[in-house]
Amino acid sequence: MITRSNLAEQLREYETRSHHSWPSDSFLFFNSNLNSSSRSDVIFVIWELVILAFLVASAVSLYLRYMQLAFIFICLTMLLVIFMKILKQVRASRTKNRRMLLPLSM
Repeated sequence: MITRSNLAEQLREYETRSHHSWPSDSFLFFNSNLNSSSRSDVIFVIWELVILAFLVASAVSLYLRYMQLAFIFICLTMLLVIFMKILKQVRASRTKNRRMLLPLSM
């Protein structure tokens, strides 16, 4: 049941989310469309740094002619990229569902 306090809480959350004008930027693979920074944005940036480290490690191991190690690093990188894409889609759908909870008049 929709109560007045529940609507007020949802409106307060919506206003705090839309208050920030600076988007959270991720610099390697994914750009965020959200207008607020959150803990998950920080986690995605950390994951991007790990992916970059794996790519550098695979390049170094290719240079040193450790083909198996390079293949392992490239496979780990691809798994992380796929996992990040899936999590990004889940997060976007969750945000979309949260926005649909607010009535149109607000």
